[in-house]
Amino acid sequence: MKFGPVPIDQAGGAILAHSVKAGDTKLRKGIVLTPEHQARLTAAGYETVIVAQLDPGDCHEDKAAGMLADALVPDAKGAALKVTKPFTGRVNLLAEGPGVAVLDVSALEAFNLVNPMITVATVPQYQQMTTGGMVATIKVISYAVPEGDVLQAAGLAQDAIRLATPVYKKAGLIVTDIPGGPSNEKGIAAIRGRVEALGMEMSDVRIVPHVTDALANAVTETQGDVLMILTGSATSDVSDVAPQAVRVAGGHVDRFGMPVDPGNLLFLGSLGQRPVIGLPGCARSPALNGADWVLSRVACGIDTTGADIAAMGVGGLLKEIPTRPQPRASRR
Repeated sequence: MKFGPVPIDQAGGAILAHSVKAGDTKLRKGIVLTPEHQARLTAAGYETVIVAQLDPGDCHEDKAAGMLADALVPDAKGAALKVTKPFTGRVNLLAEGPGVAVLDVSALEAFNLVNPMITVATVPQYQQMTTGGMVATIKVISYAVPEGDVLQAAGLAQDAIRLATPVYKKAGLIVTDIPGGPSNEKGIAAIRGRVEALGMEMSDVRIVPHVTDALANAVTETQGDVLMILTGSATSDVSDVAPQAVRVAGGHVDRFGMPVDPGNLLFLGSLGQRPVIGLPGCARSPALNGADWVLSRVACGIDTTGADIAAMGVGGLLKEIPTRPQPRASRR
């Protein structure tokens, strides 16, 4: 692509690089200049204009963006994404419902290395999305790029972006109660909001004493495809009341503790085919915490192991806690 000033009489068919005012008319950047545009520019006193002129083998920004989108999302319905029409070299990928973004990170990194003018920007891996949320934007920065580069980038990142949607319909919640403990109503409301944001129904809520046998019975009896436990007293050990109750009920605890703050005191297990999530106390608040990351993945059927939880530590510092002394404050 050639870019720069050319005489008005040689600008026909070129792409206007910058918006200009020609008399009472504003010619916007990105338009293809016609003889009428040239006449208006000449009448307005312009001798040259800055344009982009495609070379043989170049691909216009909109055509390129469309080709790239077709490669990244070859089956929009299957990927649960809406693909917008190309405009000014941009195509947006929007979530068709609640879910979690699933990305082929290495393929997308290779895609972005082909040509600096060919780009895709995404939300983080496993980011929870709501309906209409932007999962990614494809942008061809220049007015045209070599078609060979477009084909290369497209070949490197086939089917690299999708939305994993919830595979479970209903969730059950058990809350343990202790004398003088925190408000159960507030915690239940916050967790219900999380469940419904994932397109699920909180179908069964039970409040039981904070003792192992009562909780174990509730674990067995509570309905729901996913089971959550919110304890009145924080789980402090893998043998504490809530994880032990899961074992007594015949289930397993795969992981206690996560390197996400807030959210450290989460545990993850199962009872038969049902995932069981022991929620940290911070889940009583609607603010983002580690439980959101685990619940959204589990709800969408994404395998979540102890190693996966361990990997959440990088980027897992979600906020600084005001009551916790910070290093910079302690040096004063």
